[in-house]
Amino acid sequence: MPRQVDHAGRRRLIAEAVCRLADESGLEGVTLRDVAARAQVSMGAVQRCFRTKEEMLVFALGHIGERIGERVRARLVSSPAQSAGTALGHAATEISLLREEHRAEARVWLAFVAQAAVSEALARTLTANYAALEETFTRLVSEAGEDADRATAPDPRRAARALLALADGLTAHVLIGHLTPRQAHEVLHAHLAGLWERPAPPSDTG
Repeated sequence: MPRQVDHAGRRRLIAEAVCRLADESGLEGVTLRDVAARAQVSMGAVQRCFRTKEEMLVFALGHIGERIGERVRARLVSSPAQSAGTALGHAATEISLLREEHRAEARVWLAFVAQAAVSEALARTLTANYAALEETFTRLVSEAGEDADRATAPDPRRAARALLALADGLTAHVLIGHLTPRQAHEVLHAHLAGLWERPAPPSDTG
């Protein structure tokens, strides 16, 4: 009786190999042969799972996005009694990838972001990942705004987009050493606190 192959499991195994190689040397040097060696499978096994290198990279990017999304969802359900504002802070911190244990994942994520600028297939996958996160953030901003003064509540969609852009920027700034993780956390939480601050009245210059 022929041995059954767990194709879904093998694809995930290959995706993890892609991520480890991308963390070490970026995506430019990732080849099917290197991935096969790192995943400890044959070249034929890789080619049976993915017809092209681009198809393999698209799957690996989706794999990372799912992993980050799962962590965000886990943070949101771990403390159901938390306020929407607190939940928003937890989710934003999670996707910023600022903790030391997520540093390798941050390097891989930004490597894919850079490659997506010249790959339509990766760009489509990345856009879908961002869209899903944007919906979560929009909902949380809206719910948090209900607890605040409606006159000072931000537009949820606009605030969610700004927060996602800030999170990616902070990831990059920490990776290149411009900010320490602590400084990045301070920037992030200052931004979150400012979402519901009442604007200062104009000064009287008359």
